[in-house]
Amino acid sequence: MLRRSLNADSWAPTVRRSVRLFADFRHEQDDPRRFYTALATDSVGQLSAYAGSAGLAGKVVLDVGGGPGFFRDAFESAGATYFALDADVGELSGQGEIAPGTVIGDGMRLPFADASVDVCYSSNVLEHVPDRAAMADEMLRVTKPGGIVFLSYTLWYGPWGGHETSPWHFLGGRYARRRYARTHGHEPKNKFGESMYAVTAAEMLRWARAQNAGEVLARVARYHPWWARWIVRVPVIGEVLSWNLLLVLRKR
Repeated sequence: MLRRSLNADSWAPTVRRSVRLFADFRHEQDDPRRFYTALATDSVGQLSAYAGSAGLAGKVVLDVGGGPGFFRDAFESAGATYFALDADVGELSGQGEIAPGTVIGDGMRLPFADASVDVCYSSNVLEHVPDRAAMADEMLRVTKPGGIVFLSYTLWYGPWGGHETSPWHFLGGRYARRRYARTHGHEPKNKFGESMYAVTAAEMLRWARAQNAGEVLARVARYHPWWARWIVRVPVIGEVLSWNLLLVLRKR
């Protein structure tokens, strides 16, 4: 039943889907299982829409920045062989013992051979990487010709751009970090300038236009209904209202 529910045929970028996701997202801090399970399930459906008629069944998937095992469960239920990479051992062991098929490594220097996976996936990781273009290039490198790169990240000027320091990030990342430390008595998990960066839509849209290793299939606001996806292409307004930029490429 779970496998069927993750079929691309059951996924659609509707208003109802957007409302449901944003409701789940409000519980990232107090109920992370609800948040990550909802996002993982939606990700499989969305990604399957680009993966061909067979969906993810039989595909080798590399999740760059995989974190806890919520995404593993969803991808394996869809029939994929799943590998996760993360630089943070604590994140990978969030549900207990680190699962087989897990690699400790750097997203900017992926320890995988050229053209070794069918799908290279990354969700809400790029804003934590100092060299975003390097990570995106690496994701394309390890993907087989005809394979899919699915890359999404939180936009800095969106309402959640500062993560737990939001909305004070609108006054500057360093200010938001200092304010959080004063208010809570400890540093935020996501430290601006060290483990979180002010990544814009414009930066990675420029990268997508400049690279020649993949055909760009989509550049959209990831969580929005289909009729609102044009927002990401509108300067300034798109940076605020898009919330999360999704780039989907097919490796040439």
